[in-house]
Amino acid sequence: MESAQPTGASSAPRNSLSVTLAVWNALFLREAVARLSATRGAWVLILLEPVLHACFMLVLYTVLRTRSVAGADVAVWLVLGLTGYFTAQNIFQRAMGAVDANKALFAYRQVRPIDAVLVRAALEALLGLLVLLLLLAGLAFFGHSVVPDAPMETMLSFIGLMLAALGMGLVISVLGDLVPELGNFISFLFRPLYILSGAIFPLSALSVQYREWAFYNPYAHGLELLRSSFFPIYHAAPEANFQYLYGFAAASIFLGLALQIRFAQRMRAQ
Repeated sequence: MESAQPTGASSAPRNSLSVTLAVWNALFLREAVARLSATRGAWVLILLEPVLHACFMLVLYTVLRTRSVAGADVAVWLVLGLTGYFTAQNIFQRAMGAVDANKALFAYRQVRPIDAVLVRAALEALLGLLVLLLLLAGLAFFGHSVVPDAPMETMLSFIGLMLAALGMGLVISVLGDLVPELGNFISFLFRPLYILSGAIFPLSALSVQYREWAFYNPYAHGLELLRSSFFPIYHAAPEANFQYLYGFAAASIFLGLALQIRFAQRMRAQ
């Protein structure tokens, strides 16, 4: 009679990909719970931020008797710009604090600093997309046309904007952890981007010499391309292009990954 198989036999070891996916899934759930329950009504504040800014600017444009901006519906134009900008801003700002917020988890060798940054960026991108869809649905309810004229360009614009923010987040998360004072200084430098990205006014209205400087900012490219994909007669700034947006995203992500690998042990130990 054959002997029975021993109970409690160890299962086959998981490969590195399955371990990484399991880590990302656990971190994503942890970050989502923390983000949406940090304060009472935290999820409402995520939605209200772009809404309040858009309402304020709509009142201003109404006072100025402006119903369109460069050939675009001003309400849709503002929602696209503000939601796109705040999503990008949340990605690189929250990525900067991802390493410090997850220090305790780095005691587990499966969890690396880069995992915390990538998961936070993915969560903010998802939340930003959901907020954008909700706001567009609200505008459609009030009779605004919210169907993009070029859906593929809309997706590419949003993805490029998120990737550019991810690249900056990867870089800033390392610099901010190694030199906290430098992280605060970088946050201060990024405050003018709200204006320089064209979130609340059309960059096409600037003179050529100043507009060329403004378009060194990748988020200006992303927002302008996102808006031009929605409106068939939108007078977009000619400097906006996908090559610069994706080129910046690729270069910043490469630099960020290199810094993450180079200083991984130091960030774990601090």
